Amino acid sequence: MNATLTPANTAELVEAVRSTPRLIAVGSGTKPRLSAVSAVKLSTAKLTGIVEYEPSEFTFTALAGTPLREIVETLAAQGQYLPFDPMLVAKGATLGGTVASGVSGPGRFRFGGLRDFILAVQFVDGAGRLLRMGGKVVKNAAGFDLPKFFVGSLGRFGILTEITFKVFPRHTSRLTLMLETVGPEIATQILTQAGASRWELDALDWLPDTKNIAARLVGPTESLDALANEILNRFPGERLTTEVADEKWGALTEFEWAKNSKALDAKADSALLLKMPTTPVTSASLRGTLEEFGATVLVSGGGNVAFASFSSDAKVTAIDAKLKLLKVPCITLRGDAPLWLGARHDFQIAAAVKNALDAENRFPGLEEFD
Repeated sequence: MNATLTPANTAELVEAVRSTPRLIAVGSGTKPRLSAVSAVKLSTAKLTGIVEYEPSEFTFTALAGTPLREIVETLAAQGQYLPFDPMLVAKGATLGGTVASGVSGPGRFRFGGLRDFILAVQFVDGAGRLLRMGGKVVKNAAGFDLPKFFVGSLGRFGILTEITFKVFPRHTSRLTLMLETVGPEIATQILTQAGASRWELDALDWLPDTKNIAARLVGPTESLDALANEILNRFPGERLTTEVADEKWGALTEFEWAKNSKALDAKADSALLLKMPTTPVTSASLRGTLEEFGATVLVSGGGNVAFASFSSDAKVTAIDAKLKLLKVPCITLRGDAPLWLGARHDFQIAAAVKNALDAENRFPGLEEFD
């Protein structure tokens, strides 16, 4: 089914859900494999705008189709930001699509990922009911924190209409160090030691060039200088200017390093982009395995998540078999491949939430991937 519904407001969205037996929400299409299922597409393109923003309360509420760029710019004007570094901002990613995909950027290393900042959701469930869960304050629930279940839900539980987040004040100073890895053993040493140190790094990413690890510090200028000297005394490397550092971090969060990165702008599906969990200790071996299949790899979040890009002719079956052998679960963000590769984990609680919110199976099931 190729039809796409484009409701102009929440009332129209509710009616579209009630009148359509099979559908899935889509955003701007920056991660198209996540919604590539047999169902009517419901676009949130017209559900845009910041509904409420009180800088003094450090929270905002926005409609699901709101481009992240608009949110980032609005927060920046008040000296605030989303510390998990949302991905694909420049390429048009939306707030709802980012929540549904569960993808966080380098900043998740220090302050946590997207899941740690979501406070409330308004959504339409499988029965066509408009529901709200959570609240607009940081401590808003004493029981089941359902909004977090929508992070990485891939549109399986309901269609998001509004989302509330908490935000942080932006640090006035930041400094990025480029640390030389000189092989996987040194890279593992940097990831494990830096991650366990008192430096409280803001971000720590092993770059796609395999030769460097980017370490970002934020805070008062005087303390950054002292910490940078201490780090560079332990690991060889150099300081980057703010302009160069911003360019490099921006290239990472926009996947400019990925094979055929222009496909992300053209909305083409030929380039294969995968996301998988890892650890600082195992990231080097996982990276080596992926590179044997021709992948370009970014290890982010201090060594706790990996993104791998392959050309369109990648041997998907062989990659899948290897990831299963390694017991690594993997999700396909872009490209012609199964949604899940490797060792996927099933959780009974997810099935229970799905049954409670979508007993009619109006949205794709947890086991439906194609």
